[in-house]
Amino acid sequence: MLTLIYLIAITAEAMTGALAAGRRNMDIFGVAVIAFLTALGGGTVRDIVLGRFPIGWTQHPEYIYLVLGAGLIAIPLARHIQRLTPLFLFLDALGLVAFTVIGCDVALGMGYATPVVVMAGMITGIAGGVMRDVLCNRVPVVFRQELYASVSLVVAFAFILMVKLGVPQEVGIFTSFFVGVVLRMVALRWQLGLPVFSWQGAQH
Repeated sequence: MLTLIYLIAITAEAMTGALAAGRRNMDIFGVAVIAFLTALGGGTVRDIVLGRFPIGWTQHPEYIYLVLGAGLIAIPLARHIQRLTPLFLFLDALGLVAFTVIGCDVALGMGYATPVVVMAGMITGIAGGVMRDVLCNRVPVVFRQELYASVSLVVAFAFILMVKLGVPQEVGIFTSFFVGVVLRMVALRWQLGLPVFSWQGAQH
């Protein structure tokens, strides 16, 4: 189940990355690069940080075809995709949770301590979006008021707690998904967010 959700997630993330590139009037190559980084960048950064080689997608070239294809398909479908924003927000929530759980699972399997496992999950969940936003000259969504990285953090702790309690993996994954997706959608619905630090002091 997690693999299927992962494939859906990287497809959706690649398409949202392509749309972000389109808003910046990038060429086809730019669209492909942004789509790839949005979908697979988080896992790449995680593997480099954890010293996990070879990097995941290098062993699954079909993932490359999938994300590049999804990104390019988004170009002619952009106008129609815009009407499906609620669906993409839901798929993005699924992707955030799936990437976080996968990142935690990878770090746990390598024997890392809990703080590192949490960071690995969050890196997998949010790094792709950070790279997309930076390359598109935007303040990354995870650094703004919107609850996004916080959701990844909650999911990571929930998943680790399930593992520590010896809960069957399927139950732990389902619980993490339920908590994460509900929290993310509630935050979007009621525009919940963290306090914002705004400083307009004199510049030197």
